[in-house]
Amino acid sequence: MDVSSILASHASKYQPIEVEKETPLQVDAGYLAVTDPNPIDEENYKADLESHLTSLARDGIQSLLASLFTLPTKRSDDGPLAQLPPPSTALPRAKPLPKPKPPTKWEQFAKAKGIQHKKRDKKVWDEDKQDWINRWGRDGKNREKEEQWITEVPMNADVDHDPRKAARDERKSRIAKNEKQRLGNIARSNPRDERKKEIDRTLTTARISTASMGRFDAKLEGEKKMRGVKRKFDPAEVSIESEKKASIALLSKMDSDAKKMRRAPEREKGEPVLNVRKAVRFASKGRGGVALGRDSSRGKGKTSRRK
Repeated sequence: MDVSSILASHASKYQPIEVEKETPLQVDAGYLAVTDPNPIDEENYKADLESHLTSLARDGIQSLLASLFTLPTKRSDDGPLAQLPPPSTALPRAKPLPKPKPPTKWEQFAKAKGIQHKKRDKKVWDEDKQDWINRWGRDGKNREKEEQWITEVPMNADVDHDPRKAARDERKSRIAKNEKQRLGNIARSNPRDERKKEIDRTLTTARISTASMGRFDAKLEGEKKMRGVKRKFDPAEVSIESEKKASIALLSKMDSDAKKMRRAPEREKGEPVLNVRKAVRFASKGRGGVALGRDSSRGKGKTSRRK
């Protein structure tokens, strides 16, 4: 039985696996991209655009799949995965390369002395708690002296020395020093921008220091309009759940404010409203009622003599 005709008809339905062109296609498996450097066939392009584009896409996909099957693979739960090589096509950047930041004072000193930077871990081991705790921040190791229930006081300390307050002030001073150094590094890296921001802040402060908040002041040439604070209003129609939460929050705030207010002490029956002792002490400047009476009698005598 001759089956050559059947095989030929079957083969005519499928195109060959190997793509042969005058100029080989450029396959970049790293980007999963294929570039066709061959010129466009103008006759096929004008005759049937869809079939021409489909043929070009088929050739590119076939070349890409053929290159992927030649790559090394690794096992996974979803099946074998191909290990893509690094891309070979150099793509242009959308933005220019960032400029290198100028070194800080500490970086210059460390480079001159040969000091290598060692990154600290965020967690440290606490022997008392037998657990890993934060080095900084809430419940951090840097606040250990502030939270101790017993602290050793130096012999030459003052009477009112507070170890917890001293430790807290020292920590705050370190934070302020680091912030000052950070701002100094930023100012040295961008002196012009930092100076411009400082001038804008000073100008804004001077403008709002007048009674009219700078509304009737003379404008400088090229001065920008000062931005105001826009009021935000809640929507007129809200859901029942949101209105309920807002009402409960308002009532709880009113309750807390009422507790904070000082209430006048209750007076017993027969007790006068005026605190006589306090009034006498205030009028006599702490000398007592006898001195106040003596001064008042002297004042009457002087007035009668003058008359």
